[in-house]
Amino acid sequence: MSSRRSNGTVIGITALSVSLVALVALTFVPTQYVIQRPGPVFDTLGTALGADGEEVPLIEIDGAETYPTGGQLDLTTVQVVGNRERTPTWFELALTWFDPTRAVVPIDTVFPEGVTSEQRDERNAALMVDSQHEATAAALSELGYDVGAQVEVVSVVEDAPAEGELEDGDRILAIDGVEVDSATLLRDTIQAGEGAEVSLSVLRDGEPREIAITPEKTTDASGAEVWLIGITLTTDYDFPVDVKLQLDNVGGPSAGMMFALGIIDTLTPGELNGGERVAGTGTIDAAGTVGPIGGIRQKLYGARDAGATVFLAPASNCDEVVGHVPSGLQVYRTATLEESLHILDVIADDGDTSKLPVCSAS
Repeated sequence: MSSRRSNGTVIGITALSVSLVALVALTFVPTQYVIQRPGPVFDTLGTALGADGEEVPLIEIDGAETYPTGGQLDLTTVQVVGNRERTPTWFELALTWFDPTRAVVPIDTVFPEGVTSEQRDERNAALMVDSQHEATAAALSELGYDVGAQVEVVSVVEDAPAEGELEDGDRILAIDGVEVDSATLLRDTIQAGEGAEVSLSVLRDGEPREIAITPEKTTDASGAEVWLIGITLTTDYDFPVDVKLQLDNVGGPSAGMMFALGIIDTLTPGELNGGERVAGTGTIDAAGTVGPIGGIRQKLYGARDAGATVFLAPASNCDEVVGHVPSGLQVYRTATLEESLHILDVIADDGDTSKLPVCSAS
């Protein structure tokens, strides 16, 4: 009997030893994943630490009357654990599966092959700047200001239909006789034409030109067929009001909608949110269209943990929202700045929120 116990003990110890060795080995084996977790939450109506370590207002406006605000309009962020130089261990990934506030995602979706961490940070910083410009344009346009939008060519793709026709710095005034006030309008018109020749009114070195280009069909990253002429664009604005948005160490375009709401709240009497703590996320363009973002689930938990009770989520992210809303947080879906303002109006007036749009299973 003792011999059998001894053999069983040896087998048990051996199995445990093998398991421990395997676990230690997995700790050092590289993975192809990173972890997303809730990042800091910033009140667009409040302050944050500036580059010099001093508190600065996230929104500062000169050239127009401003009004006191109340409550909070929080923009949410996501932090990434790991990079190509140091990926999370398999043990860390395993723990993540038991934490609903975190998500494991393929490293290529966050750090594309051939892109360094420094290059990614620079790109995200540029996206944040563009997002702030679009948010300012959307907010001021909503308030009736003329923002003087100017769409210009940044670069022309080699061997594309636009090569030899358009040049860097060309200002696009109109497409097929319709005034161009956003890059979105230009892209949508080309797409709607399904390959039909487009006529562009262009200003080059102060001289007007008429240029005809036939788009070509290609496939985008999602596999969808699109029509393109092969240019990258930028939109410059001549804002009648000086709006300064200050937020260091946060990149990407997902703060756009909340910045736009913060600007409108600052420039209008009363409390846009009714004094409530409202959080949200979403890109925005000058026309007020709210677009999808990444890490929506982590942002929901980050908002809840920061004390928000209401969350504005892009309609295009609804499939990721359903079934993942933390307790204590009411999520409303929005596709435009106008819809976001309507939701806040109902909340501020203690209206019937049961009729507001929410995410539902598709």
